Amino acid sequence: MLRTMTLASVAAVLMASPALAQDRAGQVQLKLVGTAVLPDGKIDTVNADAVGLPATLQTRASDNYVPTIAVEYFFTNNFSVETIAGMTQHDVDATAGLPVAAELVADGKLIPATITAKYHFDLGGIKPYVGAGPSYFLWVSQKPGAAVVPLGVTSTKLSNELGLALQAGIDVPLGAKGLALTLDAKRYFVGTTASWFVGNTKVIETEHKLDPWVLSAGLAYRF
Repeated sequence: MLRTMTLASVAAVLMASPALAQDRAGQVQLKLVGTAVLPDGKIDTVNADAVGLPATLQTRASDNYVPTIAVEYFFTNNFSVETIAGMTQHDVDATAGLPVAAELVADGKLIPATITAKYHFDLGGIKPYVGAGPSYFLWVSQKPGAAVVPLGVTSTKLSNELGLALQAGIDVPLGAKGLALTLDAKRYFVGTTASWFVGNTKVIETEHKLDPWVLSAGLAYRF
C-alpha cells in the first residue's frame, strides 16, 4: 500500500511538472533599476600622433550611475530574451604621461544597445539566471576635453562598435503578484577608436579598451 501511494505521488509530481515549467511562458517582465557603468578606457594602440604624445600616456574612462529600463519576454519558464534602454555619459582622462585627470574627451554620451538570451534556474522562489548576447555601442555625442583644446583640437569622435555582453543575476519574488527584487551584472567586451581633429585634419587616433562592468539593482514586475 505504501509503495502504491509513493508511486502515485511521484506520478502526480511528474504530471504537474510540465504545467509548472510553463508558468512564465508568454509573460513579459519589466525592470526599473539603478545602474553603475564601470568602464576601463585604457589605450591599446596609437594609430596616429601628429602632436608628439608622451610614450607613457595612458587613459581611463570615468564611471557613471544612471537609471535603466529592461524589457524581458519569456518563451518558456526557463528561457527568455531581454533588452535594455538607457544612456550613459563618460569622460576620458589621463592616468599617466600627462597630469593625472587631464581631460581628453568630455561628455561622451553612449547608448549601449544590448539584447541577451537568458536561461533561468528554478531554486524554489529564487530565480538565478545567466545570459549572453550582442551589444552595439552607439556614441551619440562627444567633445574635446579641456586638456586638448589648447592644442587646437576642434572636434573628437568615438567610433561605434559591436561587442559581446555576458550576464548573470537573480530575481527574488516579493509576494505572489509578479513583483521581484532584481540584481544583475553584465560584463561587456567592446572597444572604441578615438580620433581628435584640428579642423578636418586628424591629429591623434587611439584605440581604447572599454570592457565595462555594468551592475544593476532594482525592481521587476512580471505580467
